[in-house]
Amino acid sequence: MSPFPSLPVAARFLAVIAALGVAACGSLSSRDEEAAKNTFACQYNGERLVIRFDAGEARMLMPGGERVSLYQIPAASGVRFSNGLMELRGKGMDLQLTREGTTTVLVDCQPYAPPK
Repeated sequence: MSPFPSLPVAARFLAVIAALGVAACGSLSSRDEEAAKNTFACQYNGERLVIRFDAGEARMLMPGGERVSLYQIPAASGVRFSNGLMELRGKGMDLQLTREGTTTVLVDCQPYAPPK
């Protein structure tokens, strides 16, 4: 017997999905915790830019919501990622982003703390 007997089938399905989603939000998996360790938030032209580093790739969430993937390329020292249109390079938390021929130093880079 359904825990939601008075609801139509579609509504029951959505209720179950919502309940599962809420239960999943209760704790972070080890994969989520690992991703958080490799994710940083920086200021780019006065707005927040989020960067996640993962196996030869840097994934960025730009201030306007655009998602950008950059791929690791050899660097004499430090890190260097590019997709042919943008390039991210630097050492440690000292990063700079080149976009459309303009290089901008990323400031206030900190480990990302997800909203609670």
